[in-house]
Amino acid sequence: MSLNGREKMKLLQRIRKMRGQLDAVERALETDTDCGDQLMLLAAVRGGVNGLMAEVLEDHLRLHLADKDGKGIAPELAEDLVELVRAYLK
Repeated sequence: MSLNGREKMKLLQRIRKMRGQLDAVERALETDTDCGDQLMLLAAVRGGVNGLMAEVLEDHLRLHLADKDGKGIAPELAEDLVELVRAYLK
């Protein structure tokens, strides 16, 4: 995947945020935090991973599969796929 510097930085920031969320899950497990609170932390991690996956997949669809000189799918179809994936990962 070829990302410009800003897009790459955005993805790396998401990963750092998820790392912090996972650290919070670990601390919660170590300190016997309430199960409900642990589940909320885990849901936040899952949402972060889903968001990152959607972002990378969206970039892939737009950069590598969209029509380039008649060799890919139509840009409209790529956008439809992006919307479908985002809806699925919510």
